[in-house]
Amino acid sequence: MSIRSYFSSIEPHFEKGGKFQKYYPIFEMIETIFFTSNTVTKAAPHARSFVDMKRIMTYVVISTIPCVLWALYNTGFQTNSALSSLDIKEISGWRIHLLQLTGLGIDPTSLVSNVSHGLLYFLPIYITTLVAGGLCEVIFATVRGHEVNEGFLVSSMLFALTLPASTPLWQVALGIAFGVVVAKEVFGGTGKNFLNPALTGRAFLYFAYPAYMSGDSIWTPVDGFSGATSLGLSASEGYESLSNYGITWTDAFLGTIQGSLGETSTLAIAIGLCFLLLTKIANYRMIVGCLFGMIAFSSFLNWIGSDTNPMFSMPWYWHLVVGSYAFGLVFMVTEPVSGSHTNLGRYIYGGLIGFMVVMIRVLNPAFPEGMMLAILFGNIFAPLIDHFVVMANIKRRAIFNV
Repeated sequence: MSIRSYFSSIEPHFEKGGKFQKYYPIFEMIETIFFTSNTVTKAAPHARSFVDMKRIMTYVVISTIPCVLWALYNTGFQTNSALSSLDIKEISGWRIHLLQLTGLGIDPTSLVSNVSHGLLYFLPIYITTLVAGGLCEVIFATVRGHEVNEGFLVSSMLFALTLPASTPLWQVALGIAFGVVVAKEVFGGTGKNFLNPALTGRAFLYFAYPAYMSGDSIWTPVDGFSGATSLGLSASEGYESLSNYGITWTDAFLGTIQGSLGETSTLAIAIGLCFLLLTKIANYRMIVGCLFGMIAFSSFLNWIGSDTNPMFSMPWYWHLVVGSYAFGLVFMVTEPVSGSHTNLGRYIYGGLIGFMVVMIRVLNPAFPEGMMLAILFGNIFAPLIDHFVVMANIKRRAIFNV
């Protein structure tokens, strides 16, 4: 019996009137892993398009592959380099034991060793995210009697990539559950949320467990190793001091620096952006607006200058490659549900986020990273921005009788 025949034979048991009808969302979720849904619209308007929800979400996940691959390498590289620098005679831990047992070792000059070590940190975090968040999705879908939405595949990947490699797995589960339930499901599920679920979960962890989400000792998962991020060093000593620590703009662009799993390499993120723009999944207006807002306000602060705050002198091209700006710009700002939906509104929405991230980074000495809060702030104001844009269009048409 073929897989298609098997699903067809058991489907009546999960449809309305069947003995397992309340579990139809679970059946549909598993079936659509193998086959495209045959659901069609039954009332006007009818639109023919090869782009459906599953395809959109699949494209976004594909666009994160360069970030995932770099996360594996850089996490392993930073960890192996830290272990080498500490010169620990006997290293314990199941990851080290497994690497030594397989002969991969912890050599920071070995590509295979670095990728393998990074995989042993990324995989548990991602699996935990899938299990905990997926369970929340399935429970809500079963209770409400609707399909399990593919949007969670994107949220789970983005959430995992925003975390430090040292994040405890119980916090990973708690964070994604908070993001899925509070930011999305309580508002009706995918398409009805006004906050980005992945970012909301990350923000929850930051404020609930700040010791695990900020500081100098969380970015490289090695006990006893401490190292600030390039953005943290810039906030305390000025971006000019990065050269004293062996960090160049090229290093920050390529991503051979400390940071969250998938946020360090602007190059990998840019590759993902090209894919999203070519497939027309990402709206370029949000990108342009966010870049303009960041460049304009950072240039203005450069012109003002400050004798006490070194962040005033950071040029826009450094803001672009440090912290989570590039990752947030590509994968969070362009998220279509929680952003603005009018063309002019998208420019304003992106510009507001670009302005806010620089303002938080530069003018708030207690919070050097500002992209997360800037995007959530933009999410809240997106409906208001669209409202004023629509009202302005109505007034314009009324005046000119358009």
